[in-house]
Amino acid sequence: MERFVLFPGRHHLLTRFQAGYLRGLAGEGRRTVVWAVTSANHQNTKRNPVGYDRRQAAIERFSVQEGLRSLVVPVFDTAHTDRFAEVTLKSVESVLGQTLTPHDTVVACSTPEVAAMYAELGFEIAGVEAEHDPAPDRPWDVLLRLAAGDPAWRDLAHPASLDVYDRYRLEEQVAQVVNDPVVGEEGGLTTTRDYRTYAEAFEASAERKWDLVRRHVRPGRIVDIGCGAGAVLALADREPALRESDLIGVEVARHLFEECVHRKAQGWFTNPNVYFYCRNVLGGAVFPPRSVDTTLTFALTHEIWSYGQRMDSLRRFAQAIYDHTVPGGVWINSDVCGPDNRVRRVRLALQGAAAGPPADLTGLSREEISALVEGLPARARLDRFAADFHFPLPFDALPDGTVDIALSDAMEFLTHKDYPDNWLSEAHEQFCGLEFADWKALLTDIGFEVDDASHAWRNDWIVEHRLDPVARLSAEDGTPLPWPDTHVLLVARRPLNT
Repeated sequence: MERFVLFPGRHHLLTRFQAGYLRGLAGEGRRTVVWAVTSANHQNTKRNPVGYDRRQAAIERFSVQEGLRSLVVPVFDTAHTDRFAEVTLKSVESVLGQTLTPHDTVVACSTPEVAAMYAELGFEIAGVEAEHDPAPDRPWDVLLRLAAGDPAWRDLAHPASLDVYDRYRLEEQVAQVVNDPVVGEEGGLTTTRDYRTYAEAFEASAERKWDLVRRHVRPGRIVDIGCGAGAVLALADREPALRESDLIGVEVARHLFEECVHRKAQGWFTNPNVYFYCRNVLGGAVFPPRSVDTTLTFALTHEIWSYGQRMDSLRRFAQAIYDHTVPGGVWINSDVCGPDNRVRRVRLALQGAAAGPPADLTGLSREEISALVEGLPARARLDRFAADFHFPLPFDALPDGTVDIALSDAMEFLTHKDYPDNWLSEAHEQFCGLEFADWKALLTDIGFEVDDASHAWRNDWIVEHRLDPVARLSAEDGTPLPWPDTHVLLVARRPLNT
């Protein structure tokens, strides 16, 4: 009867300790080691910085060097479940056609919670690092040493991992992903965002976005940063004038990046030169200098401003785009925008009344928060937003029921208030940090030439459907004011002589 060691784990990095331990446990080849590589469909996230293909390569090299007979099985990530052990065993059976049982398999696992699940199924447990006192560094601890710049990680890591990390230049990538101050553990800007809703919104607006920018696109290497699920690139793919161009999407959110890859595999694109990268552009340059003809950004720059360090992050981003743009190339940016004269004091009249101090949202689900916000009239929703917004939003309630507020703060609330499904995520983003004049000054200072096609504009659909029904804007003397601009289109070119 063939006997096995089941070794479940993420296996981003293998250690010298594991080598000695597995040699003893496997009994010099008398047991086959089954490496169940969990989160095999994840990469470029804090929890899973290394892709499955690189992990498998290291395991195979490790096995050859240590004289182990190994089988490697990918286990896709699942929602948290008390049946994790059963899910893993079924994945092994599906891939290998081999049912592992307590009669022929020992489970090597150092995580007590996971080991307990296998023990409940009757498996003998080998504790790996947990068997030793003091316990040696676990693989994840070694990886964190790498991320912290501690050279001791190389003494603890197995030569197989060192070889793969060095050949594929993973050390810098892992450190960058693990230390990223913006991206969360699962590869996104925030854990409160419903990416399904966002993907649907991207789809609905893709044609409008493409129509807005298509005449400014320069053929060649075309990059959409923050490409969502790839909807705009799919429209670019249909343009006869761009059939010889490379179409490249960059997306930080793992959920959306995976949808891009899936769509490419399903034949969404006819151009063979379509590529996608899961990257955080704030982490450093993605493309070589002077290598991109057109950069597209839609509804992205306000996120860089909001989740980064405001103007410092935005300037670094603009500089990175300038650097990777060819002379004569173009950056086309479409986003929300603050109104001119942002600090002007105005009077804002809102439907409904204030509702007292906002309730504590701690412990509430996204659905519960959405229902709570949905039930508030506009005036009470302002109080709710001011409490949840990650930026100061001061205002004074006046005896006549209006509020005295800065114009930009009024527009912050009015352009955020209709997103209850992603309320806390939206409350982390500032839409009105820059007005059009600020944008022109920044781009010019970087070295771009701002095309005359650039302009601020007002989304009248928002005015008709979201502002006029519940709000009125007036000057301090009561004179009615028109709604200001809400968006900006920027067409910035790198001069030919630079």
